[in-house]
Amino acid sequence: MKKTLAGLTFFVVLFTVATEQVQALTISPVRVEVSGDPGQSLRGELELYNEQRELKRFFTSFENFEPQGESGSPRFTGSSEGLATWMSAQAEVTVSPEEKKVIPYTIQIPTDAEPGGYFAAVFLGEQDPTQLEAGEVSIGGKLGVLILLRVNGDIKEEAGISNFKTEGARFFSSLPITLSYRFANDGGDRVVPLGDIVIKNTFGGVTKTLSANVNEGNVLPSSARTFSAVWEPHGVAPTSFFATALSQVRNFHLGLYTADIHLVYGAKNSAADASYSFVVIPWHLLTIVTLLLSALFVLVRKYNSWIVARSRA
Repeated sequence: MKKTLAGLTFFVVLFTVATEQVQALTISPVRVEVSGDPGQSLRGELELYNEQRELKRFFTSFENFEPQGESGSPRFTGSSEGLATWMSAQAEVTVSPEEKKVIPYTIQIPTDAEPGGYFAAVFLGEQDPTQLEAGEVSIGGKLGVLILLRVNGDIKEEAGISNFKTEGARFFSSLPITLSYRFANDGGDRVVPLGDIVIKNTFGGVTKTLSANVNEGNVLPSSARTFSAVWEPHGVAPTSFFATALSQVRNFHLGLYTADIHLVYGAKNSAADASYSFVVIPWHLLTIVTLLLSALFVLVRKYNSWIVARSRA
């Protein structure tokens, strides 16, 4: 059974109660992306490095995962079916102090596996999973690597942008401005939407170009993920009225702006586009300028009145 995920924002999964102990252990690669045909056997290696001064013993286990919201966080769903049941590795691993140990693993793709994406994790835990009773939660450090498998074949590719907007409002007085979009994947395998968000001013000139997916996050099948890009100001973010006005001088923007997003995704380099308009009015700066101009106007009038009065004297 295929398991899906809204996206991946982290490539090493780390669960721990004994935080300091686990942080002294590293596992690589941080993510594995493989593909194969139905019936094919795939082999790979993980490397575990024990930076501690004591011998460590770990037990291997496997779990599928599926979407948990649209943030890119996985929810692990057990190992009764799917990719988790196709994987195997040595059951127990012992790592001496300062030792790097290579851990081979195998993925045996069933001959009747449907083409598409399958997703699971290899875990190295301090507690033997065979000693846990049904429903019992493992206690102690637990390291894991995400495995992203593509079973080759005729895979449907269908995805697109379902929402593109600025966060919070359509009217802004100053930067930063956050643009977000929701990318839905209705295809059979994960995709990585890549491209830019181009912001143009009232006259059509390009004001700013932002990466639409700076971390190259995945969107897995039958799911959606929300991405964000921030139009940052130059300098420190202001915290007061006058500091905001000064920031508006350094980052002067006024009028109607249009953000155009262009993405490509999938093996066929399919395209997805959207546009959104918003308004920037630096009212802090405009208020100060208006007051200064008003004061200058009053002073000029008084000066002119004084000149006229002296000329009549």
